[in-house]
Amino acid sequence: MVKGKHEAESAGSAIGTLGKAIAEPAGASSSSVVSASSSSVPDERQAPSINLPLLKRLSETPGVAGREERIRQIVVSELRPLVDDLHVDALGNVTAIKKGSGDLRVMLAAHMDEIGFMVRHIDDQGFLRLQPLGGFDPRVLVAQRVLVHPAEGDSLRGVLTPATKPIHLLADEKPGSLKLEEFYVDLGLPAERVRELISIGDSVTLDRTFEVLGENVIGKALDDRAGVFTMIETLRRLNKHAVNVIAVATVQEEVGLRGATTAAFGVEPDIAIALDTTLALDTPGFQSQDMITRIGEGVAIKVFDSSFIPNFRLVRHLRGVAAKHHIRHQLEVLPRGGTDAGAMQRARNGAAAITISIPSRYVHTVNEMVSQLDLDAAATLLARYLEEAHSGSYELI
Repeated sequence: MVKGKHEAESAGSAIGTLGKAIAEPAGASSSSVVSASSSSVPDERQAPSINLPLLKRLSETPGVAGREERIRQIVVSELRPLVDDLHVDALGNVTAIKKGSGDLRVMLAAHMDEIGFMVRHIDDQGFLRLQPLGGFDPRVLVAQRVLVHPAEGDSLRGVLTPATKPIHLLADEKPGSLKLEEFYVDLGLPAERVRELISIGDSVTLDRTFEVLGENVIGKALDDRAGVFTMIETLRRLNKHAVNVIAVATVQEEVGLRGATTAAFGVEPDIAIALDTTLALDTPGFQSQDMITRIGEGVAIKVFDSSFIPNFRLVRHLRGVAAKHHIRHQLEVLPRGGTDAGAMQRARNGAAAITISIPSRYVHTVNEMVSQLDLDAAATLLARYLEEAHSGSYELI
């Protein structure tokens, strides 16, 4: 998910509307994919059986905007057995085509790139100065471990921290607000050795492992490796379908929806669906009307974000599919921020577009948290929708 109004500005404070779809049939059994319960008492749920080793690989593999080659290798290997045709375009988008019995074209998009940095300067002491690639909050970056990825050889671990006074020397001074340009990476090596190993333009990613916390998971880059995972899992679950499914793992979303822009021009979809994470602000400091979504309450069907307004008929169709199959879901209004759907909607003559979102706590940090239940619900909803997508009418007349 790219941050900010018009896909570029800082997100600032997020104020939104949480909508919960409640439709539980009488006698429905408890399962990992159910409709939202109206009870205030949490229902007993078990985490679904999803491919956690794959999600771990996707999360931990580095791949900033413009340097998605390592994550692309994994995506290609996972998608190829599931589709009829696959190719990589000039920007690096992976386009995988699963043919249907009809002519309608449905484009899925989930971006491979994660927020990160590139090296822009090596100073006389061997410290690295950075160019951000994506929207960071400087408050969450202090004293983080990072990996610097040279063109050749192994990645190097370093410390990311701002050039500010330690607390011992502040005396009566108050710490000032942090700026991204103040941050540098210390590799712990002599300057001469740093210059031998590192070049301007080398990529830098946050260094954090993927972990399971109960029915939730945490890790870096779940924006949007969770969406990539959902796209792959959807193709595994997909049964007979009339529409042609064009699944695209896009590049450079975090710096302006660039991969989706070119991919959608080539695909020329009738229907466009982005898969991405969204804010789950069900944490201390937010009131219920400001939470956007809640983690563990199901897949989010987007109603609005600042990059596009979804096709309202498509919103209704997805809500109907979720209700019919008793899939836990919620509605999402995101005041600031955008996804690849904003680019796909405007390609050529336009497309009926929407985003299916995975609620995530702590977005754009090294500890993004998503629910296995929500991942399962997202893949199930999308698979069931694609099986009947040919029956939808989205003309705005």
